[in-house]
Amino acid sequence: MIVEVLGEIILPKLMSMIINYGCGQDVTVAAKGPAYIIGIGAAMIGTALLMMMGGVLGAYFAVKASVNFAGDLRRDVFAKVQKFSFANIEKFSTGSLVTRLTNDITNIQNVLSMGLRMLLRAPGMLIGGLIMAFLINAKLASIYLVAVIFLGGCLIFIMRKATVYFQAVFRKYDDLNASVQENIGAVRVVKAYVREDYEISKFQKACNKVYEMFLSAEKIVVMNMPLMQFTVYACILGISWLGAKMIVGSSLTTGELMSLLTYCMN
Repeated sequence: MIVEVLGEIILPKLMSMIINYGCGQDVTVAAKGPAYIIGIGAAMIGTALLMMMGGVLGAYFAVKASVNFAGDLRRDVFAKVQKFSFANIEKFSTGSLVTRLTNDITNIQNVLSMGLRMLLRAPGMLIGGLIMAFLINAKLASIYLVAVIFLGGCLIFIMRKATVYFQAVFRKYDDLNASVQENIGAVRVVKAYVREDYEISKFQKACNKVYEMFLSAEKIVVMNMPLMQFTVYACILGISWLGAKMIVGSSLTTGELMSLLTYCMN
């Protein structure tokens, strides 16, 4: 993942070198011509291939680690549950224990798999992009700081709102599993007393509660992407507007502006 992050940071710089020196967009130097462009282009291709290799291996080992971790955790939790006293089992309920062994551990596996990739890649791209942007032009790069603070505040607000629903939905999962267990364990009794319709209705209500909780949570979480898109394009507009003025005043080159726009996406 470090290799991939370094590649993401280096590529925009190489692109700016092609524009500034290869094509002669930097007024302080003459165009170095096709040979220079081909050389830097080859370096970009090599960097991209290294990034691809790093990304593939990073994803492979992250998934392998998370799956093995979840397998070990599920085995250990199951062994622990087998040693529970009857009082412990009554306290947690069978439905709750089933949820821990299945859904909860799967969620932990997914978080670990994404975390091993994103928790290194995303901060690395953020910090690396900011450093490179400030090295190019500190005045324009300050726009990024405003954007990061604004977006961070919005995302924290969204996470707090959505977490309330996600915590509630896990408790509803317990009720759902308990309902399934009751119906499977006592299926003969249900049939004997002709209670199929009642049990189906009861199960449907539990399903609907889970559905409604997830729907409420997703309505909040779905705001992530519009907020990010708004922030990114607001940054692009600000950088393009100020950058154009700086290019006219010869305090910024075209290649540097292109790099800043790329770091904006990072």
